[in-house]
Amino acid sequence: MNELRINGDRLWKSLMDLAAIGATEKGGVKRLALTDLDRQGRDLVVRWGREAGLEVTVDQIGNVFMRREGRNPSLFPIVTGSHVDTQPTGGKFDGNYGVLAGLEVVRTLNERNIQTEAPIEVAFWTNEEGSRFVPVMMGSGVFCGAFSLETAYAARDLEGRTVLEELERIGYLGDQVPGKHPIGAYFETHIEQGPVLEDAGKVIGVVPAVMGLSWYDCTVTGMEAHAGPTPMGLRCDALQVATGIMQEVVQIANRYPPYGRGTVGMVQVFPNSRNVIPGQVKFSIDLRNVNDALLDTMHEEMLAFVAATRKESGLAIEVERVSYYPPCPFHPDCVNAVRAATEKLGYSTMDVVSGAGHDAIYAARVVPSGMIFVPCKDGISHNEIEDAQPAHLEAGCNVLLHAMLERAGVVA
Repeated sequence: MNELRINGDRLWKSLMDLAAIGATEKGGVKRLALTDLDRQGRDLVVRWGREAGLEVTVDQIGNVFMRREGRNPSLFPIVTGSHVDTQPTGGKFDGNYGVLAGLEVVRTLNERNIQTEAPIEVAFWTNEEGSRFVPVMMGSGVFCGAFSLETAYAARDLEGRTVLEELERIGYLGDQVPGKHPIGAYFETHIEQGPVLEDAGKVIGVVPAVMGLSWYDCTVTGMEAHAGPTPMGLRCDALQVATGIMQEVVQIANRYPPYGRGTVGMVQVFPNSRNVIPGQVKFSIDLRNVNDALLDTMHEEMLAFVAATRKESGLAIEVERVSYYPPCPFHPDCVNAVRAATEKLGYSTMDVVSGAGHDAIYAARVVPSGMIFVPCKDGISHNEIEDAQPAHLEAGCNVLLHAMLERAGVVA
């Protein structure tokens, strides 16, 4: 089986054909969850699955599972997948690659008449991107019980349409109860969405874990005053105090390499006038790291700095944690299957901890899971210029093929 390889040209053509649905002028894709374009994309992938002999099941949140039977149908299936919805200015590969790589694995097994002991399945999850409906990673989140089906159904877009209404409208309101679909192991193949692999000149990223993240809203309240008559020492300048906290966010991340991350991405200044001392500043804080202990330490250091700043400045400073996703280590068996497949195939490789969220995070809560990364050009994703080399996409799919066969078993 060591010589077994997928058809890279066929994989690339499938990616380009799917990318034509919702194609943008800049070369990207806009196919928001549960829109007519999402329905067209889903329909195309389902048609391809049925043409490959797969049995299709849809659950009540619209997650789709396409099954290739194994010799022992009582065994839980080895599943791979991702999502087919995109960002408003999305690319051709984010999510889509993981689904179509799974389909290419099935096509290759069919061509070579290879029977597996356990079934093989290709899945795609509903509303991973969260750009039309929140929460993000909705389908996999409902599947693993992170939030209820009722919560997901009630989510509305900007026009007031609900998830339930849109699932029914596009024909993907299934019957199966989310989470009742059996899975033996789950693999997700993805472009890295960052620059690490490309910078290191490596082809395959073995993903041992996904960083945890902690999001906060911070508000600093001072006093507006005229910028000219008010001496520096008598000011209650909310922005100057806020920028000290912002710089500390970065310093905290730098104290905990290599996976410490600290970002202030959103700032609102009031009254936002050229000659008025800012009276209030609201800003976001994003802290990330690879394990609970480090993320907790970063959290405590940030709160301690805020408390000291509050005392020193005399200004009111409020911090509210608005979101928390714990770090997600992947199952050693799945990580080792990816590592072994990479070594067998002779690709250059390194471990890459993911800094972005994926459906595999939620899958890992209920089944052994793992991920495979391939480089993307300049590390750019969630952008219409997102790009990846066909040879890298082919390599990632070959690793997926052999990792899945290792878990599913091959009939001699």
